[in-house]
Amino acid sequence: MMPKLIHGLHFNNLRGDVFGGVVAAVIALPLALAFGVASGAGVVAGLYGAIFVGIFAALFGGTPAQASGPTGPMTVIFAGMLTLFSDEPHLAFTTVMMAGGLLILMGALGVGRYISLVPYPVISGFMSGIGVIIIILQIGPLLGHESGGGVLVNLTALPHVVSAPMAQAATLGFLALAIVYLTPKVIGAIMPPSLLALLVCTPIAAFFFPDAPVIGAVPQGFPSMLVPTFRIDALTIMVEEACVLALLCAIDSLLTSLVCDNMTRTQHDSNRELIGQGIGNMVAGLFGGLPGAGATMRSVANIRSGGRTPLSGTLMGLVLLATLLWLGPLAAHIPLAVLAGILLKVGVDIIDWRFLRHVFQAPRADVLIMVVVLFVTVAVDLITAVGVGVVLASILFVKEMADLELANMQVITDMHEESPLTQEERAILERNAGKIVLIHVDGPMSFGSAKNMVRRIETVPGLKQFTSCVLDLSDVPVIDGTSAMAVEDMLRIIQAHQQHLFFVGMQDHVTDVLQGLGILVLIRPGHRYAKRVDALRHAAQAAASPHPKDQLSVDETIS
Repeated sequence: MMPKLIHGLHFNNLRGDVFGGVVAAVIALPLALAFGVASGAGVVAGLYGAIFVGIFAALFGGTPAQASGPTGPMTVIFAGMLTLFSDEPHLAFTTVMMAGGLLILMGALGVGRYISLVPYPVISGFMSGIGVIIIILQIGPLLGHESGGGVLVNLTALPHVVSAPMAQAATLGFLALAIVYLTPKVIGAIMPPSLLALLVCTPIAAFFFPDAPVIGAVPQGFPSMLVPTFRIDALTIMVEEACVLALLCAIDSLLTSLVCDNMTRTQHDSNRELIGQGIGNMVAGLFGGLPGAGATMRSVANIRSGGRTPLSGTLMGLVLLATLLWLGPLAAHIPLAVLAGILLKVGVDIIDWRFLRHVFQAPRADVLIMVVVLFVTVAVDLITAVGVGVVLASILFVKEMADLELANMQVITDMHEESPLTQEERAILERNAGKIVLIHVDGPMSFGSAKNMVRRIETVPGLKQFTSCVLDLSDVPVIDGTSAMAVEDMLRIIQAHQQHLFFVGMQDHVTDVLQGLGILVLIRPGHRYAKRVDALRHAAQAAASPHPKDQLSVDETIS
């Protein structure tokens, strides 16, 4: 029963899982401390988040080798929530629980497979925006000042902060930055640079820089449960923020799941992963921990160290719990500037440099989406940025597809044009030049191209002079309601010109749509054909009558 309950669990890789879990815990520890301080909830909240999200997401998630915990993006959103609910912090943790519930609901409803539909420029824009936010918020602590308020407040304060640094704190902060950036790879493979920065800078601060601000007392022991708190006047904001956290966690976790798949040659269960992350975040919120998600750096380190099953992620959380229970007092002496230096590196790493390096070669539309989402993320908020980005990406995509659909529509009036015709069809049109016009659509028809398709027919030179019109939709696999109404407009244009109309076969979906909207009644009985050549043969017979008197009027056809 256990392997079915816990996705990917087996005991054939115990050594690799133990080593991977310990390495992931070593990487997670300094980040959990830093995220806790950056959030405003304190280091213990960062540790609680790393412990509970790490354990429960591993046990109930759908990516066996993934290591979860607080991440930069999740911390940024939670810090904003804590500012909103500064008078009642329990509301912020209740919101984390709500986000966990939403993730469980998303997984149960099978939403996981749709997260991949979010366009990459949108993901790139808001991830880079979050990286910029982290950098802005950590410049103050790096130089010995407190980081208070939102992004704009900190931006406004930057001139004062930069012009009046606290020497002791700034020295430690830049030393930490130097360590995390300049540690040789050989040493980094043995000890993560962020942990090395803590171990080097903390004793230096204690002996040489006693005035530098430090974390302070860290609560010990197992946390007590919080009672979920609701307030009617704050419920709307809580729901909105819970949706932001859930969406961000889903995207962050499932992107990391793809990285894990590539490294382990396995396939994750996206919906189960959302449920696992939801359970982890609900428990974290219940015990006053930060929200979390699948963490790429920890997961990669876990896999490279041999971790392959949920045992590694669970062990990571247990190691962090042991650290909290027995080594908490040591964390009290860690300088805040050192944590700021570590987080600055995190912020820089979150920025999508891969996309930015190719910004001048990338499609202009993608660059526009990325820049707009980045700006809105920094200046407004994440949910607005994602909404704006998805809408903008959709509009630009519809425009691109509409142009492609219009290019796939051919109005064939003579044989000098390239056309997908057989030899017999070409011969019929050549013998009846100037009498038969063939309209052929190849590919889907959507609302984006509907109006331009009608305009294309209206502007065909000398369209009124043709005796017969063959409308061929046999290669149209999909049509929407707007395009169906455009087909009706085409039929009415042909009728208005008193031309013979010959309609060539439709696929089942197209037939259902046109039939449902009552458009097929505009086609005379006996004028619908399964093959284009048959329609052209009939059109050639009717071509002798330049202006047929037997054509039904629009009113007669509808009645």
